[in-house]
Amino acid sequence: MSRIAQEKRIVEQMVRLYCRRKEGNEVLCAECRELLEYARLRLEHCPFGERKGTCRVCPVHCYRRDMRERMRRVMRYAGPRMLWYHPVAAVCHVWREFFAR
Repeated sequence: MSRIAQEKRIVEQMVRLYCRRKEGNEVLCAECRELLEYARLRLEHCPFGERKGTCRVCPVHCYRRDMRERMRRVMRYAGPRMLWYHPVAAVCHVWREFFAR
């Protein structure tokens, strides 16, 4: 699986986890769906392509300020919970962020 595809999958898992557990929705609400589509679009156009690191350590901020804040909120909530709901994806993501630079 490509690096971009992996990042898209992780972002989707985090947004879905946030929407379901934090907001209590069975399916993605309109705001979370918009955020997910925006994140996918930004990942498709990432200037680093397959060499990209995690967005948190990226030198280029390609998200609009409002979307960056929304994604930060999602990640603050979902990030720690990923170990419980998606442990393999969480460990791989942390590994890439801290050890695969």
